[in-house]
Amino acid sequence: MLRETNTENGRVRGIPAADPRITAFKGIPFAAPPVGDLRWRAPQPVKNWEGVLLADHFGPISMQSTPGLGDPNALYNKEWHVDPEIPMDEDCLYLNVWTPAKTGNEKLPVMVWIFGGGMVGGYTAEMEFDGERIARRGVVFVSVNYRVNGFGFLAHPELTAESPNHASGNYGLLDQRAGIQWVKRNIANFGGDPENITIFGQSAGGRSVVCHLSSPLNRGLFRRAIVQSGGGISPTYRRGGYAPLHEAEKVGVKFLEFLGVQSIDEARRIDARTVCEKSMEFMNKFGYWWGPTVDGWYLPEDPAVAYRNGHEIDVPILVNNTTNELVIQPHFNSLEEFEAYAQKRYGKDAAEYRRICDPQNTGDIATMRKNGTYNLSELANKTWAEMRAKDGKAVTYVSRFGPEIPGDDAGAFHSSELWFTFETLAKCWRPFKGKHYDLARMMCNYWTNFAKTGDPNGLDADGTPMPEWKPYTLENPNSMFFGDVPQMEQGGPSPILKFLMKREEEKIKSM
Repeated sequence: MLRETNTENGRVRGIPAADPRITAFKGIPFAAPPVGDLRWRAPQPVKNWEGVLLADHFGPISMQSTPGLGDPNALYNKEWHVDPEIPMDEDCLYLNVWTPAKTGNEKLPVMVWIFGGGMVGGYTAEMEFDGERIARRGVVFVSVNYRVNGFGFLAHPELTAESPNHASGNYGLLDQRAGIQWVKRNIANFGGDPENITIFGQSAGGRSVVCHLSSPLNRGLFRRAIVQSGGGISPTYRRGGYAPLHEAEKVGVKFLEFLGVQSIDEARRIDARTVCEKSMEFMNKFGYWWGPTVDGWYLPEDPAVAYRNGHEIDVPILVNNTTNELVIQPHFNSLEEFEAYAQKRYGKDAAEYRRICDPQNTGDIATMRKNGTYNLSELANKTWAEMRAKDGKAVTYVSRFGPEIPGDDAGAFHSSELWFTFETLAKCWRPFKGKHYDLARMMCNYWTNFAKTGDPNGLDADGTPMPEWKPYTLENPNSMFFGDVPQMEQGGPSPILKFLMKREEEKIKSM
């Protein structure tokens, strides 16, 4: 096995994974520590090291409120729950590689993972992100850490002025990009193919992938993309971010006032923990969610506008959502309330909305609410897929994840598919059964097949073909449903989704 290899900055030695056929290299620096004068600057080159770097443990996680994101209140919890085995530090720009290669000449496909966490938390060492199972399928897997919250997404006039690109606010995205660029330059030494890179992410990581697809600076950097619960280009699926630079700068000025300083130079001298705590307090007090900025350089346009203008990087994509995330149910308890709701929310389209909610004109409120309920994440994905199909873009594969999830009544909640796409069910506390392990095996197969060739289809472990996953087209606008078993859904989007997809497309075209 390939246990030791070169990088552009020095030699690294990895360790055997649980499967000794796989080597894990953990905690490789891909950019200089973003501390001191490098706080709130684009990532800078790493200094070379002498000897061999023992890459046997994860680097520190980026500064954040509560790393235990399994707690639904974690992002708002003021307590600090730091795993002593995984330190937290502002010096956080490290990545990890799992490779099945025996030599550096194998040119295996590469998958680069971007974690989620609302742009304010998350880290590569989360146990479900173990890359061993992906690597066992003949793929080199890389996970990249990045700055989050105020460290990763602060814009300010002084930062813009000192930037050679006259931009500020997207340091977290630039960290991710620096990681992908490191992969492009170095992954051949780990047995990977720098010309066959797939970037993928979930939630804020999926949204980050959308941003990278929207940046003209990334052309030629990767070949394919996977977006899980990331909102696509939807103008409705938004939580913070995408503000024009001048507006984001005003927020930055307000944040420095909140810190009690008058300049970026002073702010760079404040200790990291205080800046982190103040970042979260600021977000909660003022309702501002840290996120990407339309900075005129890395993100010249909102992703929806970039797509509309034909500037999105056109590569094959795979999108997924879970069935129990962002479910929007209309609120009305009488016909009068329904009429008011329809008119207020849908205006000129209110009559069409009425027909969708009550096609038989029964006036049954429960049925009307059910017919008007939809999944916002699914709406975002299918709108994007529909527009890509109309515009003749590269192939798009669409899926929904909704198996029975044991352990509580949360259903297929946001992020629940991660245990399956990484095939790391054994690391989860939930009492998964054989059917779940079968599903996880096939989902990991689909994801890695897509990374290899752009087509998720292929054979299962026993040599039999997995259920065919057909791409989303205008003629067959269907998606794969990952229930207890994978199967293609027929009939296309539901009536309420078709109605809302049309409106979403109109919004995008008018932006």
